[in-house]
Amino acid sequence: MLALLAFAIERPIYYVLKNVLKRRRPPEVVPDFTSIIRASDQFSFPSGHTMAAFLLAGLAAMSIGVAAFPLYIWACLVAASRVILGVHFPSDTIAGALLGTSIAYGVVTL
Repeated sequence: MLALLAFAIERPIYYVLKNVLKRRRPPEVVPDFTSIIRASDQFSFPSGHTMAAFLLAGLAAMSIGVAAFPLYIWACLVAASRVILGVHFPSDTIAGALLGTSIAYGVVTL
C-alpha cells in the first residue's frame, strides 16, 4: 500500500516538472547526435524511469535494509541506460534519482 501511495505522489511531480521545465532531449540539443531509441514523451528533465527505479529501491531499503542493495545497482543501471540510449542527459538521471529517493523517504516518514 505504501508503494502505491509513493507512486501516486511521484507520478504527478514527474509530470509537472517535465511539462513546466520543458528541457529538450539530447538529440534536439546536441549537433549530429542521434539517440538509439525514441523517447516515450517529449521532454527530458527529470528522468521518469530513473525516478521510479530509485523510488522503488528507496522504499525497499527502508523496509528490508541492506538486502535492498541489488535494487540500487539495478536503479543505477536504469539511470545509465537512459543516458547511453541517448534520451537523457546525466543531470536528468541524477535529478530523477534524488527525487525518487526523496519521495520514498518522505512517504515512509509521514
